[in-house]
Amino acid sequence: MNAIELKGVTKTYDHFLLDQINLNVPKGYIMGFIGENGAGKTTTIKSMLNIIKKDKGDVAILGLNVDEHEIEIKKRIGFVSGDPFYPKRKLKQITNVYKRFYDSWDDNIYQKLVKEFHLIEDKKVDDLSKGMKIKYAIALALSHHAELIILDEPTSGLDPVARDNLLELFQSLVEDEEVTILFSTHITSDLEKCADYITFIQNGHIVESSTKDDLIDKYKLVAGSKKDKEKISDKLVASKENSLGFTGLIETKYVKEDQNLRYGQPSLDDIMIYYAEKGQNK
Repeated sequence: MNAIELKGVTKTYDHFLLDQINLNVPKGYIMGFIGENGAGKTTTIKSMLNIIKKDKGDVAILGLNVDEHEIEIKKRIGFVSGDPFYPKRKLKQITNVYKRFYDSWDDNIYQKLVKEFHLIEDKKVDDLSKGMKIKYAIALALSHHAELIILDEPTSGLDPVARDNLLELFQSLVEDEEVTILFSTHITSDLEKCADYITFIQNGHIVESSTKDDLIDKYKLVAGSKKDKEKISDKLVASKENSLGFTGLIETKYVKEDQNLRYGQPSLDDIMIYYAEKGQNK
C-alpha cells in the first residue's frame, strides 16, 4: 500500500511549472524528496495538501482522495517544517489549542514525548533551540497518532549533532512500519543516512524516483583526459572540464572498461550537481 499517491499533479505560475508530478510513497518507509531550492519540492507538498490549489491531477493520502476527504486526512497526518510557529507563546498554551482539533489526541503519549525530548512546557517557542522546536512539532504530530509525517526542510540550519539525533528519531518512527515519512530537503547527506527511497525533482519535473540504493547504483562518476571524454561524450549526463581533463556523471549501463577512464560511486549531491549542470547547458 502507498501512503501517498500523486498522479499528474500540475501547478502553473508565471515563471514556474510543476509539471505532471507522479509520485508514490510506500507505507512504512522514509521517502527523501530532493532538489535544489526552487525545484518544486514545497509546491508539490502544498499542492498535495490543498494548501495551494493545483491546476489538475489526483492526490490520494492514506488511501483517501484529498479533494473528497481533506479534513479526515489532515487529522491523520503531521506536518513539520523548519519554521517556528507562535514564537511568543508557551508550549503548553500552543498544545492546549492544538489538541482540540484532534479526536485522537493522546495526552499520555504527549507527556511521554515531552519527557523523552526534554521539553519544558513553560518555555516560549522563541526560547527553544531549532532542534527543540522540531522535536516539539514532532511531539505534537505523534500525540494524535499521525500515520504520515511530512517534513519540509526540518534540519536546515541545525548543527551536525542535532541533525544526527533527529535522523535517528526519524528512523525509529518507521521501525514498526506504522508511520510513513516524506522528508523534503536539499541536505542530501541526511537522506543518505536515513532514507529508504529517494525522489529527485528538478525544474518542476521528477527526474528519478526509486530506492536510495537503486538510484545511487544507477550512476557512476567518471574522470579522464579531455581526449578520453570524446569516447563517451554522448553517454554523459553532464561533465565539467578542469586542468587535468574532465569529471562527469554517467549511467552505470554505459560504463566500459578503459584503462584511461576512472570510475567512482556518486553521492546524492553528485547526482544533483551534474543534473543541474545538464540543465544549465541546455
